[in-house]
Amino acid sequence: MKNYLLEAVRESLRSLNYSAENVIFDKPKIAAHGDLTTNVAMILAKSVGKNPRDVAQAIVRNLKLDPQRVTAVEIAGPGFINFRFASVSVVEESKKILREGMNFGKASAVEKVKANVEWVSANPTGPLHSGHGRQVILGAAIANLLEWAGYDVTREYYFNNAGNQMRKLGESIYARYRQLLGEDYPFPEEGYQGDYIREIAKEIFEDKGDSLCETDPERNYFRKRGEEWCFASIRKTLGRLGVHHDVFYNEDSLYTSGKINEVIEEFRKRNLAYDHEGAVWLRATALGLDKDRVIVKSTGEPTYRLPDIAYHREKFRRGFDLVVDIFGADHIATIPDVLAGVKALGFNTDNVKVIIHQMVSFVSGDEVVKMSKRNAKVYTLDELIDEVGSDAVHYFFVMRSANTHLEFDIELAKEQSEKNPVYYLQYAHARIASILRFAQEQGINVEDSALLLSTFNSEIVKEKEEVDLVKLLLDFPEIIQNCASSYEPHRLTTYLREVAEAFHRFYHEHRVVGDNKNLMLARLALCRMTKTVIANGCMILGVSAPEKM
Repeated sequence: MKNYLLEAVRESLRSLNYSAENVIFDKPKIAAHGDLTTNVAMILAKSVGKNPRDVAQAIVRNLKLDPQRVTAVEIAGPGFINFRFASVSVVEESKKILREGMNFGKASAVEKVKANVEWVSANPTGPLHSGHGRQVILGAAIANLLEWAGYDVTREYYFNNAGNQMRKLGESIYARYRQLLGEDYPFPEEGYQGDYIREIAKEIFEDKGDSLCETDPERNYFRKRGEEWCFASIRKTLGRLGVHHDVFYNEDSLYTSGKINEVIEEFRKRNLAYDHEGAVWLRATALGLDKDRVIVKSTGEPTYRLPDIAYHREKFRRGFDLVVDIFGADHIATIPDVLAGVKALGFNTDNVKVIIHQMVSFVSGDEVVKMSKRNAKVYTLDELIDEVGSDAVHYFFVMRSANTHLEFDIELAKEQSEKNPVYYLQYAHARIASILRFAQEQGINVEDSALLLSTFNSEIVKEKEEVDLVKLLLDFPEIIQNCASSYEPHRLTTYLREVAEAFHRFYHEHRVVGDNKNLMLARLALCRMTKTVIANGCMILGVSAPEKM
């Protein structure tokens, strides 16, 4: 319907010799104002030298609309043009929901558009703590949305198994290992103190006994065992949430393959790198930044900027048209440097979308739950899953905008009532499943879409609650596109809540299985449509859609 109106309004504008480029439709905030509205008259008013309402009236006079599709066009306020759809057209269009089923909402593949979504990317220095959950779930939902919007998506995890953090990990495990031998061995400052360090040390002791006391001065064996243990833990946790990655990209490979040196040499060729006081500097001021940046320290150790620049160069060289990076707020200062470096290498950073999510806090009753990998008291993501379940973890982490602080209410996530948003959504799906089972028991083949749709027309589907629900269900494909283009899965949770509420209103007012067979079949069709939309939305969010509750 939006596409139909778009072409009709553009045709009217062309007939008036007005620009037809800036036609945008929105849903009116007040339902009584119609189904769609456009402010194109107000946008054009200044350029054509007329009052916005006069422009709106001229557009409406020149509109050629099928009354079977649009029943009313009204000019409101300073020049909004409001449109109301004909129920016959809405009801007819909704039949595609059952025809497309699990594919309803999926766009045709965007031709040759390859997207790389990189997220989680936690270094293997410990289990994922609950604070990581926001990024874990946010990235998974965004990758799913892009895939549903037609992109060819590669899901990627970038990790660093070298550097100071990994050295601290090895030293921490070694200290616990020595302590297991009964020694009063000092624990390193800023070491990792979680119980998992003792667990790794115990495994090493059981394998090697006391043979490693003096044979590993660099703690390489302990670091490697720690890395393997931690990364296995991370992948196991991701698996519990149904989150997968296609690629695990190791930062160290950028060094062993020579990619780091290639980038330095490329900067030198472009007169963007120079030596000063033993360090290598990026001439960032030539790239529009406030001051030059060190990319290799005088010790020979690269700063974070250099491998990140090299890594992003590789993403483009691997053929990705869209690069999506998901970071916590603690990374915000590093992004301009990396993007400037990538742009200086000749790549279009407009194709890099950086999503910054704010921190999350956890409350359980009146208690604030703390988390830190370097603190002995760690509230892990596994513990959160155990406490509230995978579905609540998925839903709660994306039900607020990423750029706002999130307070995760653990007690609410466990509550089995309509106060719990994920329970409320799943209950709507389960209720529909129950209705369909009951109809099946009465001899109605609810899986026969043709049968259910045989009476699905505007003469039968005419009650306000029915038509309102149909219109809302038809919004699903556009909701997916909008969520994908804005990288905002929280908007999908809002929409699904509205669908559940609309269904409950319909079900409260109208009996589904009854004596009027034609009406029953039509309402069963509407139930199945709603169930399809809820299930598809839950699939994108990583939430299960139960048949029973």
